[in-house]
Amino acid sequence: MSPDSPNIHEVLAYEIKKEIADRYFGFRKLIEDDKLDFDEKTRQYSFILEKRISFDLIRIYIALKNEDLIQQFLTLTGLPEDLFYDPYLTQSKTIQQRVFSGVHIHGFTRAGRFKNIVLDCYERLEVHVAEYRMKFEDLKKHRDEINEEIETFYRKNDLGSIMGFLKTLGDPNKSGSMEGGMEAGMAGSLEKKMRINPQLPPEHYLPVIPPLPNLASIRPTLKELIRTAYEDHGTELISFLSQKESKVSR
Repeated sequence: MSPDSPNIHEVLAYEIKKEIADRYFGFRKLIEDDKLDFDEKTRQYSFILEKRISFDLIRIYIALKNEDLIQQFLTLTGLPEDLFYDPYLTQSKTIQQRVFSGVHIHGFTRAGRFKNIVLDCYERLEVHVAEYRMKFEDLKKHRDEINEEIETFYRKNDLGSIMGFLKTLGDPNKSGSMEGGMEAGMAGSLEKKMRINPQLPPEHYLPVIPPLPNLASIRPTLKELIRTAYEDHGTELISFLSQKESKVSR
């Protein structure tokens, strides 16, 4: 054997390191793929939240307009006070035009059309909130599964023991830090970099939305809010939406 040829100890050290790395990074890759899938689902559910729930909520805010009426609506439905609400939303004609784009306004009278705006929005909210909550629960289960995988991974792959073992590998004829092993301090740094952080819960990324009361149970109170809003400013909104519809139909 030439002086430059690896001895049997070096060959075995290399094979052991390779086997440990293959096992570690193979399992780690599965966990990271699951975390990427969690991120993608979070983005999808955020779309439901922002493009469906938010638009109907903002339409209701615009229709009620008065902050006291909006707060009564939020109390009635149990929705969080800060869920997509900003006083500016009820003042901006640009936002009104955008959120009501493509929405069919129906009814024989102005008061009836105004009432139907809010009731139709609420019916859609019921459907979309129920869908969102179901998907939110799926995310919570997915998060629990990922964290269980991480716990299992660390039970089977004690990084401290692995790093300590790798430090012992190398040329036994070398003193101190063995050739092929790891320098002092490097093992701890590498262990920190290799550690997999637990998956954060979905509420870290998305708001928690309580179940909405069904329309039948709140209809009398909601209709009273609608009546008050219409008497205060309802004709202004209906006129604005009627002008918008007439321009589209031309």
